[in-house]
Amino acid sequence: MEDYKLYDAEYRLMDLIWSLEPVNSTALSKLCLERFGWKKPTTYNLLRKLGERGFLRNEAATVTALVKREQVRQYESEAVVEKSFGGSLPAFVAAFLRGRRLSADEARALRQMIEEAGDE
Repeated sequence: MEDYKLYDAEYRLMDLIWSLEPVNSTALSKLCLERFGWKKPTTYNLLRKLGERGFLRNEAATVTALVKREQVRQYESEAVVEKSFGGSLPAFVAAFLRGRRLSADEARALRQMIEEAGDE
């Protein structure tokens, strides 16, 4: 599993980039000020750090993601299961479902995912 760990501010910025890319870095900085209250140096510092870590490219004032949102979500999901449940997916699902009722559609979708992921 590659390291796609993002801290809260990094995730917020990447989420914005994923939804807008390709996006002009100046426009992105203005949007970050409006949405998050971040001053220009904060946004540019995060862009630099995320670029150094291989998450994005900021070239000719255009920002594009190098890592997909799904890759980060998968990493974070696997990290939670590993950290909190010793890697046991059944223990994670049991804890998640404890005290919760699934709709028929949710149960059907989960069964289908399990069947598709299982050994043939």
